[in-house]
Amino acid sequence: MSEIVDSLPVIRPLPEAAPRARSEQQVHGAGWRITVLTEGVFRIERSADGGFEDRASTFAVRRDLPPAEFTVERVGDGVVLTTRRARLRYDGGEFSASGLVVEVLGRDSGRWRYGEPTRDLGGTARTLDDVDGRTELEPGVVAPNGIAVVDDSVSFLFEDDGWVGSRVPGRQDLYVFAHGRDYADAVRDLYQVSGHPMRLPRWALGNWWSRYHPYSEESYLALMDRFDEEGVPFSVAVIDMDWHRVGSVPPEFGTGWTGYSWEPTLFPDPERFLRTLHERGLRTTLNLHPADGVRAFEDAYPAMARAVGVDPDSGEPVAFDPTDPVFLQAYFSELHHPLEAQGVDFWWIDWQQGRTSGLPGVDPLWVLNHFHHIDAARDGGPGMTFSRYAGPGSHRYAVGFSGDTVVSWASLAFQPEFTATASNIGYSWWSHDIGGHTRGVRDDELATRWVQFGVFSPVMRLHSANNPFIRKEPWVFPAEHRAAMNDALRFRHRMVPYLHTMNHHAAAGVPLVRPMYHLEPRRHEAYTVPNQYAFGSELLVAPITSPRDVASLRGSVRVWLPDGVWTDIFTGTVYSGGRTVEMHRTDASIPVLLRAGGILPLDAGPDLDATRNPSAFEVLVAPAASGELVLAEDAEDDSVDGGNGPAARTALSWDRERGEFRIGAAVGDASVLPASREWTVTFLSALPSGPVTVNGAPAEVSGVDGRWSVTASAPTAGPAPGGGVSGPDGARLDGSAGGDAVVRIAVGDLRVGSDRRDEVRTILESAQAGNPEKLEAWDIVSSDRSAAEKLAELAAVDLPESVRSALVEQLASVR
Repeated sequence: MSEIVDSLPVIRPLPEAAPRARSEQQVHGAGWRITVLTEGVFRIERSADGGFEDRASTFAVRRDLPPAEFTVERVGDGVVLTTRRARLRYDGGEFSASGLVVEVLGRDSGRWRYGEPTRDLGGTARTLDDVDGRTELEPGVVAPNGIAVVDDSVSFLFEDDGWVGSRVPGRQDLYVFAHGRDYADAVRDLYQVSGHPMRLPRWALGNWWSRYHPYSEESYLALMDRFDEEGVPFSVAVIDMDWHRVGSVPPEFGTGWTGYSWEPTLFPDPERFLRTLHERGLRTTLNLHPADGVRAFEDAYPAMARAVGVDPDSGEPVAFDPTDPVFLQAYFSELHHPLEAQGVDFWWIDWQQGRTSGLPGVDPLWVLNHFHHIDAARDGGPGMTFSRYAGPGSHRYAVGFSGDTVVSWASLAFQPEFTATASNIGYSWWSHDIGGHTRGVRDDELATRWVQFGVFSPVMRLHSANNPFIRKEPWVFPAEHRAAMNDALRFRHRMVPYLHTMNHHAAAGVPLVRPMYHLEPRRHEAYTVPNQYAFGSELLVAPITSPRDVASLRGSVRVWLPDGVWTDIFTGTVYSGGRTVEMHRTDASIPVLLRAGGILPLDAGPDLDATRNPSAFEVLVAPAASGELVLAEDAEDDSVDGGNGPAARTALSWDRERGEFRIGAAVGDASVLPASREWTVTFLSALPSGPVTVNGAPAEVSGVDGRWSVTASAPTAGPAPGGGVSGPDGARLDGSAGGDAVVRIAVGDLRVGSDRRDEVRTILESAQAGNPEKLEAWDIVSSDRSAAEKLAELAAVDLPESVRSALVEQLASVR
């Protein structure tokens, strides 16, 4: 077998593999071995045959880690191992509750005995297929009592040459994570052992269009034309299974679920079709259901049959067998590479046929995910894949497809929590069927709220079932919802610079979407808002996942704010932290909050092309505290710089004490950036009380209290005086890779918050409530009384509670 494997280019050792732990980190006994992988991770093995496993598994690919300090105390046949974080006691016998105990040391003391539930906070699940609401989650490595366990006893293995292998039965293999409530460290250690997430190509962070529908070349391009006319950008074109022969498959071959041959009546010239999509800035993925193998009607059948030793004239089907290395090599070289040569960029692997294969314990989905990734990276590319989750370690394989989601509020209500909790097992890049795939009823508000959540999810992919009445094109919705969807989809592409910067953070060990308890693990309140999450380093997001109230005409969500000051980037409302707030929003937006000192770079260019670094930026600044963000950018050809970090970095910083915002000179390979750029710096604060300069020269500002911008210019070679007048949407700061540009506010701190009376009046005007009561409320809130007095008096007004709550939110904001 090794000679066959050595001759097959798709089978290569794992790039990150270093599966043999250092001997000095191992402690042995009769039939057992314990490895101290990090100060918080113990590998505990027990073997009836006396042998131990040093091959990489699907979960653990790196055990040769830097030495972790620990002490050893032999006790009878067992041992006590102690690190800075934890202590492990083992009696040397069969694993038992009394004989194997791990405890966390320090302020987060906790204890776990073998066989007890860890009560971890969950990881993720293989699929949301047909799940209408919640589903059970597999374990993660984050637990309030500080200890979590990954049982790796039954996962399959990778040989040194990269091929798959089975485990020896009867060996137990546990990884105990003992980090207390240092959840970020637990996830970092997970990546140390299991490998880091890949960095996605930039274009994967834009909008994806997907629909199960028999598109033709003409109809698909016409759809893209319509989106372009609407000003709604996309970066990925997903073609579901009807790209290949389905209805035209001869009956004797069975169904058309599996296919590798273009349907000529729909796509007469695939190369032309794919080339045209590329010319429009779109990358393309095609759907795969490979379980039925390769049958005689396929274009590639003769070559595939010859490659695996089947007589092509026999018409005998080539069975799908990913555990046969000869089949696997032919699967790529004969089926996929010719289609990639036509212009297919990556594959949507839609495996739904179970977990068994020709090798014991080897899951076909794992094999597909792994070798598609290896093959996609064969020419130095990023290894882009799009597939279902196969278990711990799946984070190494790009984008996850969460399955065929049911169209319902219950499904939407679970997706934010599901997405955030996946970080507990290191899974960064879920892609959901945004808007729902199947069943349900039409609900325009539900569709809108789902799109708004999708924009603030890892991968934004609209999708629908093969049903003419389940649609996601914004123009099929009423004006209110159409406008909200269009705005949301445009904003997704505006965020790509920020998302790609966070993409680098995710590859380094910090997932894009994290539960609030990752930020504040010792605050009880952080565990009470499962649908609220951190979205990168700068933002908190709280999707609205229930219908709006009939009286206030607003949706609402309960939000817990950590200490500090938080500004909604859409409404401008400013909140003091350390409290829980009921937030109310029209269909136009959901709460998206920028931290004090937060810096949010947005694409301000004319085309919002996710394949290119922007020619213009708007940078939102929340100036209540100082802050910095280093913008990460890479080459437009999707190269990933060998995994060594961004090609170019631009430091954006705000110094509150000095009243200074600085756009640093680009560091690194400036050739990946446009020759010149326009910058708009927008401060989410009151208008400045004194003069504003740019590079020492006076500059005018535009805007209103709560949101204003500055304009200036700087030549390519570096900073120089400049100034100008801006329009109502903000001003521009011209700069380039060449030098710094500095905006300085001369007098005093910038005051955050603004007068909320206009918003209060809007709430009352739209409220479906009694007019006398609304007038009484308006007289109170528009008076000169203190906020506390207004709140007390409002309690006596006979308003619907939802309307009163919306007013209280505004009155209690920072002003």
